[in-house]
Amino acid sequence: MKTTKFSVTPLALAVTTGLMMLAPGASLAQEEPTDAEIEKIEVKGSLGSLPGQDVEAVFGFGKSILETPRSASTISSEQMERFNVSDIDELVAFAPGTFTQSFFGVAGSLDIRGNPGEAYFRGMKRLDNPGNYPTPIGASSRIDIVRGPASPIYGPSKIGGYLNFNPKSARASSGQYLDTPTGAMSYTHGTWDKSIITAEVGGPAKVGGKDMGYYVYGEIENSGSYYDNTDTDQSIIQASFNIDLSDNLRVEFGGMYHNYQGNQVAGWNRLTQDLVDNGNYVTGTAKNIDANGDGSISHEEYNVVQGQLNPFIFTPAVPLSSVTEDFFDPLMALENPGTAKLKGNQTLVAPDDQLGNKATTLYFDVIYYAGDWEIKNQLFYDAYDNINENAYGFSQFHDSWVVEDKVVFATEVELDSLFAQFQVSPSIRYTDFLHGDDFTHEYFNRRDLTMPSSALDRRLLSTRSGMNYDNYDVGNYLDLGFAAMTDLTWDWGLNIVLGVRYDTIDIESTSREDLKLPAERIVEGSTAPITLEETVDGVSWNTSISYTTPIGLIPYITIAEQATLVAGQGAEINIGQLDNPDGSGAFDTSELMEYGVKGSFLDESLYFALSIFEQERTDYNTQNTVTNNTTNNEGLEFELRWVVNENLVLSAGYSNVEVVNLTALENGNQFGFLGADDLTGLVDPSVIFGGNVVGLNLVGPGTTNSKGLKAGMPENIYTLTGTYDFQNGYAASMSIIDVDSVSSGFSGAVTLPAYTLVNAGLSYQDENFGVNLTVKNLTDERYFRANFPDLFGSQIVLPELPRHFNVKFSYKF
Repeated sequence: MKTTKFSVTPLALAVTTGLMMLAPGASLAQEEPTDAEIEKIEVKGSLGSLPGQDVEAVFGFGKSILETPRSASTISSEQMERFNVSDIDELVAFAPGTFTQSFFGVAGSLDIRGNPGEAYFRGMKRLDNPGNYPTPIGASSRIDIVRGPASPIYGPSKIGGYLNFNPKSARASSGQYLDTPTGAMSYTHGTWDKSIITAEVGGPAKVGGKDMGYYVYGEIENSGSYYDNTDTDQSIIQASFNIDLSDNLRVEFGGMYHNYQGNQVAGWNRLTQDLVDNGNYVTGTAKNIDANGDGSISHEEYNVVQGQLNPFIFTPAVPLSSVTEDFFDPLMALENPGTAKLKGNQTLVAPDDQLGNKATTLYFDVIYYAGDWEIKNQLFYDAYDNINENAYGFSQFHDSWVVEDKVVFATEVELDSLFAQFQVSPSIRYTDFLHGDDFTHEYFNRRDLTMPSSALDRRLLSTRSGMNYDNYDVGNYLDLGFAAMTDLTWDWGLNIVLGVRYDTIDIESTSREDLKLPAERIVEGSTAPITLEETVDGVSWNTSISYTTPIGLIPYITIAEQATLVAGQGAEINIGQLDNPDGSGAFDTSELMEYGVKGSFLDESLYFALSIFEQERTDYNTQNTVTNNTTNNEGLEFELRWVVNENLVLSAGYSNVEVVNLTALENGNQFGFLGADDLTGLVDPSVIFGGNVVGLNLVGPGTTNSKGLKAGMPENIYTLTGTYDFQNGYAASMSIIDVDSVSSGFSGAVTLPAYTLVNAGLSYQDENFGVNLTVKNLTDERYFRANFPDLFGSQIVLPELPRHFNVKFSYKF
C-alpha cells in the first residue's frame, strides 16, 4: 500500500518542502516539521498520483503542482509500474495535451500542445532528441510534464513544453537517506519476442565517516518488433550518489549511459484513402535506374533522370485540377501495376536500415547552506553519437555534446503576512556540434512493400560513401545567461511569481562544402569551407498571479515571453541561419498567455486543473520544420485525479488544441511531398509512384486548409484511467484514450480515422514477488498515426500496433 503525505495549505508546503529555497539554517533543511508546524494527512493507495510533492521543474521554487500557476502534470514511478508504461508516447493517458505524432516510429520526445517538446534531466536541458533514439523512462522516480515554454530560470526553450526526468535516488525528498539497502530485479516478456531485464539497487553508505546514499539502475533489452526487419537492442546504466560532506555542504552526482541499436519505421508508402480504409495497396515495381548494376542507386545516377522523376507542381500557377497523366514522365510509371491487401507489419524498412545512438549524461551538483542562503552549483554534461540510415534515401549522423554550469543563489524572507523567496542565477552553456544529413533523392514510393528492398529502391547513402551530403555542419555556440526570480506568497491567499532572464549567445558554424552535393554548395564550383559567426541576444520574462480561495479553488493567470534557440536534430545551427538581412535565423521568442483554475477537495483526495492557453512563436521566418515550427497554439486542457478510497484511483483528461502554421499562413502555401490522393481523379496512382511529386499546398480561404492547421494533431482527445487494488496483493488497471480523426498530411487529402485505444492489466504483488500482465490495444483497434505530416504526410503513414501483451515478473528486496 502506497502512502503519500502532503500539506493541507499551499503556503505551508512552500515553506517546508521547497528544494530550492533555504530554511534559516542547515539543520532545518534536513529535519521533518513537527505536527504543530504543519498539518498533514495521509491518502492511502494514491500511487503518487496526487499533486502533493514539491516540483522544481516549473519555476524552481519547489512548489507543488496544485500551487503552480501553470499547466503541468506529474507521473510517478508507481503509476508507470501499475499501468506498465513502456515509452513516452503512452504518457498521453496521464497528461492532457501530450499527443505525439510519429517521428518515423521512434518515441524520442513528446509533442506538447501540438509542438515538439524538449527533455530535461533533473532540471537541466538535454540535447534535442526529436527521433534520434527512444527516451528511456524506466529509471525515473517521477516524470514532470510542463506545457508551454519553460520558466526564465531554465534558459531558452521551445514553445511546446518539456519533460523533466527525475532519476531514482537513495535520498528522499525529506532529506533522509534510505535506512537499508533496497532493490529490485525484473524480466519482461511480450508479443514479438519482447525481452527486457532490469536490476536496481540503492541504499545508505559511509564515505570517510560521511553519510552517503547510492542508487544504481541497469536495463538490457533484446526485442523483436511487429514491423518487418525491425528489432531493438539497447542497454542502459544509471547511477546517482549523494554525500553529506558537512552539516551545510552536500554533493549530488551521477549519470546515465544509453546504447541504442534499432531502426526507424517510415510506415506504409503509396498512401491512399483506400489503403487506410480498406488495406488496398497499389503494387508494381519501379523502373531500374541503377545504371552500373552495383545494387544501389547513386546520386549521380539519380541526377541523370532527376528532371523526369521529380516534377514540381507550382500551384497556383499550375492548378492541380489542370494536371493530367501527360504531365508526368513515363519513367515515373510502375511496371506490372496491380493491387494487394497490405498488412500493418509490412512497412518501409530494409534489412540493413539502422538507427544507432550512444548517449552519455553526467551531473555534479554542490549544495551549500550559508546562513539564510542556499547556493547550488549544477554542472551538467550531455552527449550523443548518432547514425541513421534508411535505404529509401535518407541518412544522417550527429556527434554533439553540451556542458552547462548554473549557479542558483536562493533565500527567503518572512515579513508579517508575506513569505518571499528569491533566486538569482548566472549560467554558462556551451554546445559543440558535428552534423551531416542526406535527403536529396529521398523516394518513399519506389519500393513495393509486398516485395523486399532491392536495387530498384535502394540508394547509396552519404554516411556510407562519405560524400554528397545536403548539409555537413561543424560548429559551436556559447550561451551566457543571467536570471532572477521571486515568489511572493501572502497568508491571505495571494501569490505572485516574477522572473526575468537575459541571454547572449555567440554562434559559429562551418559548412564543409567539399563533402556536399555539388548542387547544394553555396558557391557554385567551390569546395572551400564557409564559416560564419553571429551573436544573438534576448530577454525572457514571466509574470504569474494566483489566489488560494477559502473554498479550495486556486485561479491563476500567467503571461510570459521566452527566448528560443532554433537548432536542428543534432543540435546544429547551419550557416543559412546566420547573418540574414531579413532578421530570420537561429534565435526567436515565444509568447504565452495562460489562465486557469485548480482545486483540491474531499480531504485532499480529489485534484483537478483547467487551463486555457494561447502561445505563439513571433518570427514567421525563423523556424526548423523538424524541431521548432513557427506556430500559434490555442486550446484548453482539463485534468482530474481522484483517490476514491484505498482501493480505487481514477484519472481523467481532456485536451482541445488548434495549431496554426504561421509561416504557411503568411506565405499562402506550404511545401510538401504530394501523394496520389492530391491528384485524385486526375491520374492513376501507378503513373507517379516510381518518382516523387512535390509542390506547394495552398493555404488560406478557399483551400482545403483554410486556417493553415498543422496536420496529424487531433483537435479533441479524451482520456480515462482507473486502477483497483483488491487489498490482497491483486490489482487491476485500465486506460482509455479516445482520439479524433486527423488529416494525414498538410493538404488534407487523406484522413486518418478516429479511434479508441484501450489498455488493461492485472497484477499481483506480495512483499517480494510481483507479476504484471498487460494487454495493450485490448479491442484490437485498427488505427494510424501521422508520420511527419506537414512534409511527408500525403505519402506515408504509420499503422499502429494491433493487440499485444506484456508480462513483467519482478522481485523486490
